[in-house]
Amino acid sequence: MRQPGRTLYGDPMRHPTILDVANEAGVSKSLVSLVMRDSDRVSASSRDAVLEAVRTLGYRPNAAARTMVRQRSYVVGVMVSDLRNPFFADVIDGIDVAVTEAGYRAILTTGNRVPERERLAIATLLEMRVDGLILASPALDDEFAIDASRSVPTVVVGKATSAPTVDSVTNDDQRGAAMVVDHLVELGHRRIAHIDGGAGAGSHPRRAGYEHSMRQHGLEDEIRSTPGGFTEEGGSTGMASLLAQDVLPTAVFVANDLAAIGALEVLDSAGRNVPGDISVVGYDNTALAAGHRMRLTTVDQPRHDMGRMAAGLILEKIEQDRTTTSHVLLSPKLVVRESTGPPHLLLRDS
Repeated sequence: MRQPGRTLYGDPMRHPTILDVANEAGVSKSLVSLVMRDSDRVSASSRDAVLEAVRTLGYRPNAAARTMVRQRSYVVGVMVSDLRNPFFADVIDGIDVAVTEAGYRAILTTGNRVPERERLAIATLLEMRVDGLILASPALDDEFAIDASRSVPTVVVGKATSAPTVDSVTNDDQRGAAMVVDHLVELGHRRIAHIDGGAGAGSHPRRAGYEHSMRQHGLEDEIRSTPGGFTEEGGSTGMASLLAQDVLPTAVFVANDLAAIGALEVLDSAGRNVPGDISVVGYDNTALAAGHRMRLTTVDQPRHDMGRMAAGLILEKIEQDRTTTSHVLLSPKLVVRESTGPPHLLLRDS
């Protein structure tokens, strides 16, 4: 009796082939191919014999050869901006659920927020003959997404794009930032600062939304946008800069939850109470916002749904040959938790 997955003919480097499976099962090579394609033209007994041979030999179909025959890989490539940001974990989960349900697989790579590395990551996925490409909050300009879309259907998720051949799924970041300012003004804050996301996707509309809403509330003289980034280090640097100023803000809107955690750590080290001395708001509503010891007020993005929608747009173009371009803009929602409250002076004077 052969042992499952054992090597053939004493050669540890030899992988079983479709012909080996056919010989083991006592059927033709073409019948094995039908079973591998899940054809309904195979009897139950023959299918069982082939699958038992596959298990015994540890056979794995040659994906490259199958791609050449079918002119389709049934693989969607996903390039993620930053694997350290928990925002993307939920986006990827949504993508994976949607493509798996459709009989596809997702392959993941990252550029770690570096444009040149993103270019290499995209090139690698295209070389693997993926059927579609999802770019999650890329740092690259639209021209690179347009170039990729000439080869395969391409969707950008988490970043607005005006590319005429590229679909997108984004949150209304400008509106989300305005909701933050509205909330803080309603609590009585006027000295509201913003730690921006640097070159990160979504940084510009969030900063624009903050500044526009401050002007709408007559607080243009209080606008303070401080350089930061979509990382803990970016939030730490931005908050340290604000604390070094002569007049401190009573509230700070940080560009995302990951950066907000860095900002909270700096406030804690400086002995500042949140929200008593300074209120803090993040963006994304990731697990960090609800799980940190200071439960964070933040703007919710439906991350899992965004991933599913992005995958759905890709599959429409692959399976249905859709030629139009679709841009999905989702409405944000403010989630109020413990990190915001009335400004300290109002509490003291009451």
